[in-house]
Amino acid sequence: MTNKNIDIPLYNERKDAGFTLLELLVVLAIMGMLAAIIAPQVIKYLGSSRSQTAKVQVQNISAALELFKLDVGRYPGPDEGLKSLVTAPQGIPSWNGPYLKDAAALNDPWQTPYGYRLPGRKGEFDVFSLGSDHSEGGTGEAKDVTN
Repeated sequence: MTNKNIDIPLYNERKDAGFTLLELLVVLAIMGMLAAIIAPQVIKYLGSSRSQTAKVQVQNISAALELFKLDVGRYPGPDEGLKSLVTAPQGIPSWNGPYLKDAAALNDPWQTPYGYRLPGRKGEFDVFSLGSDHSEGGTGEAKDVTN
């Protein structure tokens, strides 16, 4: 009797090897759990970044108002508003602007125009954003930002 070697393919040597349905489901479950943990943190960070952006923009507008005052001798009146930082108001020959590069800088991160008050409640003028809720007060992303 002779021994014949019989070629029996081992499990690891299959030519049609791939991922099983169970392996794919496990990977999808892990990715779903990670998304559930990470997504709220990302949304929280996104909201705080808008508030931080509004703070920086309010500071930039305040600095531009100071430059306007140096050139003109006064802050823009309520009728002239913040747009006078981008385009020259009528009848002011000493205007040396634009003091801001783009009129889009006059909108807060929620696409609402910044408020301007002269005289201000907290100083000579107020530049403010009412936050995401567009009304006074609020907390978190809805909190007002002012100079």
